[in-house]
Amino acid sequence: MLNNRTYLKKFRKQLRNHSTSAEATLWNLLKGKQIDGLKFRRQHSFANYIMDFYCPALNLAIELDGEVHRYQEAYDQKRDQYLSTHDIHVLRYENRFVFEYPEQIIQDILDFKKKSSGQIT
Repeated sequence: MLNNRTYLKKFRKQLRNHSTSAEATLWNLLKGKQIDGLKFRRQHSFANYIMDFYCPALNLAIELDGEVHRYQEAYDQKRDQYLSTHDIHVLRYENRFVFEYPEQIIQDILDFKKKSSGQIT
């Protein structure tokens, strides 16, 4: 099984308990099926990767990037490519985007849902 491997459980829990302010803010928008009834999980792992947020119904990951991501673009590309080979699509945002344009993140999720279900906008 590739989802939520046991050896990553402590690390996932640590990440949940020490969220960045951007992660906490976005989680408040995603939790409780607030966006069109979609369930999101925090710090969900797949294989050796931990996604900030994951919607199993859409196979959609949402990643928030802080300063450290400027220096690990190659790793992020490799990771996103691996996830895409398992039909997991990644939406990636800079932390500041959560505070400046939260409605755009929500709209991107809804647009992805429409696109993935074959609906025409």
